[in-house]
Amino acid sequence: MTEAAARRTPGTPCWVSLIVHGLTTTQEFYGALFDWEFRPGPEQLGPYLRGLLHGQEVAGIGQLPPDRHLPIAWTTYLATDDADVTAEAIRSCGGTVAVGPLDAGRAGRLAIASDPSGAVFGIWQGSEHIGTMTAGVPGTPVWNELVTQETSTVAKFYQTVFGYETEAVVSADFDYQTLHLDEVPVAALHGVGHALPRDRGPHWMTYFEVADTDLAAARVVELGGRVLQPPREGSSGRLATVADPEGAVFTIVRSAGGGASEGGRLADR
Repeated sequence: MTEAAARRTPGTPCWVSLIVHGLTTTQEFYGALFDWEFRPGPEQLGPYLRGLLHGQEVAGIGQLPPDRHLPIAWTTYLATDDADVTAEAIRSCGGTVAVGPLDAGRAGRLAIASDPSGAVFGIWQGSEHIGTMTAGVPGTPVWNELVTQETSTVAKFYQTVFGYETEAVVSADFDYQTLHLDEVPVAALHGVGHALPRDRGPHWMTYFEVADTDLAAARVVELGGRVLQPPREGSSGRLATVADPEGAVFTIVRSAGGGASEGGRLADR
């Protein structure tokens, strides 16, 4: 694959990663739920595995040091051509850079940051590894959405740092903005007001495609996880919000229109 073909438009969600206490048990959970296989990845931040679906990399799972007690959550990574320049832009726009930028071996360069509301995300400057290599089929990340109290303030941060164009839903009781790059919807901001979980605060939510939302939700429970919001019909698919055995929250969805192409309308409206 040439560098030109591999390049992801800056701002595009390109990878999701999870850092947990029990790497082996978490690997077993996602392997059983999504049919992932695993192989080792860069270990600059500790033991790390890449989940593969039919030989294609889709997500990463790493292990926290024993003395670290951080929230267990999926992290959305946004593509950049220069992690150092983007990190400086994040700082200058009121965000915080907590880790990096640092090299992940020959795979690329990364940083972990948070927006002004405190929502954590990553930035990824791909080299040998450009991110998720397949999408739209069961077991793959299909959409990424910032869940926050209100979107207007934080939208300016993401627009300035990543150059998104935004399309807002015109509604008195629904606060939702889709983020576009080159006229393509790539992610969204969802303001939920007082419905924002107090124990989580603003956060990026990863949606994973499944073949059957109800069966997948039941499987989550069988494997030791929890269903936080039962399967329900959204505007473009059937979705449920679940948590893995360590508490990492994610959404499973059976897209009505074929996965990633419908991502911009996956919100439960």
